[in-house]
Amino acid sequence: MSAHLSFTPVDCGSGRGSPTEPLLKLESLQPTGSFKVRGALNALASLGPAAKVVTASAGNHGLGVAFAARALGRPVTVVLARNASPAKVSQLRRFGVDLVQVGMSFDDAEDYALKLAAQGAYYLSAYNDPEVIAGQGTIGYELDRQLEGDLTVVCGVGGGGLAAGLGLWASTRPGVRIVGVESEVSTAVSAAVHAGGDVTVDIGETLADGLAGNVEPGSVTLGLIGRHVHQLVTVSESEIRTALRHLAAERGYVAEGAGAAAVAALLAGKVEPHGRAVAVVSGRNIALPALASVLA
Repeated sequence: MSAHLSFTPVDCGSGRGSPTEPLLKLESLQPTGSFKVRGALNALASLGPAAKVVTASAGNHGLGVAFAARALGRPVTVVLARNASPAKVSQLRRFGVDLVQVGMSFDDAEDYALKLAAQGAYYLSAYNDPEVIAGQGTIGYELDRQLEGDLTVVCGVGGGGLAAGLGLWASTRPGVRIVGVESEVSTAVSAAVHAGGDVTVDIGETLADGLAGNVEPGSVTLGLIGRHVHQLVTVSESEIRTALRHLAAERGYVAEGAGAAAVAALLAGKVEPHGRAVAVVSGRNIALPALASVLA
């Protein structure tokens, strides 16, 4: 992975790492605009060169897979919902991957991708894959070299790949706590963790489209989060919008809804940090009209 990606920076602001001015791990500065490229590169590199690969995505995982496929010279098929973010669809088309759009939700796209995979391809989950989880966890090993002392690392949770990867890293470093943040209208992971098994929840519309959707039955992320993630919290649409404005006006960064979820939870006082607070700004791929509406 190091041959294709550089470390992403940590913006320390004043250096306090408080809930109102957290340290920012800027995964939004990845070449695809999202942390998802880490897991995609790690997973594709682990597969044999002849493997056919298909994946479903809300957008950022697809971009990561497209980047990895081009870097490694591999063909892939990416399935998105018809209402996926136009910004993400436009970027995917520039990568030249085989792009399919079906249905009106991530769950629809995932169902179709699984049917394609059943015809003889490897289904690369955006989260339910050990190699993807290991790739996302490399954020933590970068933080090892960038920050000392006790940390509370806060990240968004959709399918849970990022939280699971960071949780595994935290289990190797004393003094680190991981807090996962869901949209309050998409709580599949916390519901499953609390129930101790697979559940299906209703999914509402959210600006944090990268966090929306149910979780694959038997997803490995659930057990890892249950064991290694210290807290799961939710944020409202209003809190996400406040975080987007804060990042733009106070810190100078563009983020998408899912990318701002960690900051939203901290600003709303939903996380009491142990040590300094680090918010993973996980992505920047927001459509310009949506960003303009939030900032206005």
